[in-house]
Amino acid sequence: MDDGRVRRAGPADAAALVELRAAMFAAMGTDPGPPDAPWRAAALDWFGERLARPDRFAACVVDDPASGRVVSGAAAEVEQHTPNPWNPGGARAELFNVSSLPGSQGRGYARACVAEVLAWVREETTVGTVRLSATPPGFGIYRALGFTETRYPAMRLLLER
Repeated sequence: MDDGRVRRAGPADAAALVELRAAMFAAMGTDPGPPDAPWRAAALDWFGERLARPDRFAACVVDDPASGRVVSGAAAEVEQHTPNPWNPGGARAELFNVSSLPGSQGRGYARACVAEVLAWVREETTVGTVRLSATPPGFGIYRALGFTETRYPAMRLLLER
């Protein structure tokens, strides 16, 4: 990894996590909309609430060594689910918001953030399973960290509201 250092995100980083989320959507081909898009204010509140619960949520970020601006990050939230044969305790984490701002990709920042978030999951939670939705560019990172494809693909239903 280039000279950026990974650190645990705090409440002051909520806006940067929203910016990373917008960059993630753009990289996935989804227009995140303008800076005043309603989802951004809701996401800012959401991240602010989660960052205040360090036992259930962790985000790790990298600040650009030159500007000090957050340029990469990853997050995970612990959720309690029904116990099952491969996770008898039922606690699982969802890894998400893995993103680097344009111009900061390819430096190992996202991988370092994911590794740090996974260290938190292993060391500070009772989680038995970590899930994620991956895009093809991220497959190599996730496989190298031990993730495997599931037998059953994810599906979704978008409800019109």
